[in-house]
Amino acid sequence: MVIHAEKLTKVFRMGAEDLVVLKDVDLEIAKGEYVAIMGPSGSGKSTLMNLIGCLDGPTSGTYRLEGQEVSRMTPNALAEVRGRRIGFVFQTFNLLPRTSAVENVELPLYYQGTAGSRKRALEALESVGLSARAGHHPSQLSGGERQRVAIARAIVTDPAMILADEPTGALDSKTGAEILAIFDGLHAKGATVIVVTHDRSVAERARRIIHIKDGTIASIEHVSLGAHRV
Repeated sequence: MVIHAEKLTKVFRMGAEDLVVLKDVDLEIAKGEYVAIMGPSGSGKSTLMNLIGCLDGPTSGTYRLEGQEVSRMTPNALAEVRGRRIGFVFQTFNLLPRTSAVENVELPLYYQGTAGSRKRALEALESVGLSARAGHHPSQLSGGERQRVAIARAIVTDPAMILADEPTGALDSKTGAEILAIFDGLHAKGATVIVVTHDRSVAERARRIIHIKDGTIASIEHVSLGAHRV
């Protein structure tokens, strides 16, 4: 399993009261799965995403990423896991504006001190069909191209999983479909893909849809192979 979580609970202190945002969540995601997480605002979906992505730690419960216990890691250790084992794709792209596409993609490798980082960054850009724009800055790219750069940056470290938060939310429908086709292709090549979304059409690209409500998993829906392809 890439992800194995047991009784994940997250409680936030709000003045004199405790706010339970997630309660006793059990979750398993296997290597190579394509999973969508859906839920309304306030359901705990974003909190679960933060725990899965090692952006935060649980109040109680256990979380293992590729068999490694990360529930009780220090902030520095969590940062190490995020940098090496998780590829993030955000709705707002989060690219450095004064840095070229290839340099944005290369950044995670640079921080790791990885040899041959420029070659690997160019290969990642090529894999998302953007090698011809490697020298362009984000301001010179369309929204879809910027998201392709973000996907290339997410996969350049060969992470255990790709975690995408509303990856098409800032894009028009045509461009969004092109981006989702890239995720389809990554999954077909064996990548583990987790998409957090409120959009049913986006979620149906996955093989499983995990519905979050009131801080718990309300239901798990299996999507028929090919039923969501266009």
